[in-house]
Amino acid sequence: MTGAPLIDGLQYARWSEKIFRQLREGRVDAIHVTITYHENFRETVHNIEQWNRWFETYPDLIFQGRTAADVTRARQTGRTAIFFGSQNPSCMEDDIGLVEVLHTLGLRFMQLTYNNQSLLATGCYEDEDTGITRMGREVIAEMNRVGLVVDMSHSGERSTLEAIELSTRPIAITHANPAGWHPALRNKSDHVLQALGQSGGMLGFSVYPHHLKDGSACRLQDFCEMIARTADLMGIERIGIGTDLCQDQPDSIVEWMRTGRWTKSIDYGEGTAAAPGFPEMPHWFSDNRHFNQIADGLSAVGMTAGDVQAVMGGNWLRFFEASFEAPANASEKVSQAAE
Repeated sequence: MTGAPLIDGLQYARWSEKIFRQLREGRVDAIHVTITYHENFRETVHNIEQWNRWFETYPDLIFQGRTAADVTRARQTGRTAIFFGSQNPSCMEDDIGLVEVLHTLGLRFMQLTYNNQSLLATGCYEDEDTGITRMGREVIAEMNRVGLVVDMSHSGERSTLEAIELSTRPIAITHANPAGWHPALRNKSDHVLQALGQSGGMLGFSVYPHHLKDGSACRLQDFCEMIARTADLMGIERIGIGTDLCQDQPDSIVEWMRTGRWTKSIDYGEGTAAAPGFPEMPHWFSDNRHFNQIADGLSAVGMTAGDVQAVMGGNWLRFFEASFEAPANASEKVSQAAE
């Protein structure tokens, strides 16, 4: 076991034995997987039950990751560690007590919004961003306490900047690109990216075509040059990969992602009325066997071997180490308070 691990900051695939085996072919050591979008708490638990069955059925391929040490265990045993995340706070409903329960069940990332206004913050598709709500402040503090990462991938600019300021732990934008490179609503301004980098947060670069310059026709060289420029903006230690790969998902899933239960009509979101389904992936990345192409592309644009390893997983590992567990003195403080 040499070099840095290979870690993907976000995927939402239609999971199957085929994909689990492709993970191993691609030597992917760990993934943050979306296990819930608009599901409530009980529905999220149902999704965890399905993951438990996969862990039981394919123990030689995957297992549930809970701490950064599980990335090392995955590398030592030739498997992929799966870290749970939510792309919406619907899973905690309106009950702050469920934050700790969800963390206990294995959730390690939670977005404060998914495009729309939530009880916690404003999504990137709203006309007005009113920032972090009163409940949002309380939930961020609770997420910090238990070790649940604040993810602002689908949030508006003001909300994201306020989350960076309010959170006592670095936050993440797990899957997005610079808006200056491609002006998608989901991509982030240089102002946000600089603040994220200065606070110790992490950005995962997305290969989802709606986030890419020229969409599905985006060239690998352009993508890798964008990563190199963002390293100059944020610091090489603050960036990684968050592909947002939705492999094998049917187009009906896009409707669930964008529309959920909040509207009776179809929300086309980042797509168009003519093409509401999943776009075609760029030819250089369509499944988990292709991470080596990104690594080679980064080398080709002049990144050192050490920097390539950092972007492909080393930086995420360091972020996991600082993010997934309660502070070492948290239990002591609780005991002292009880006394």
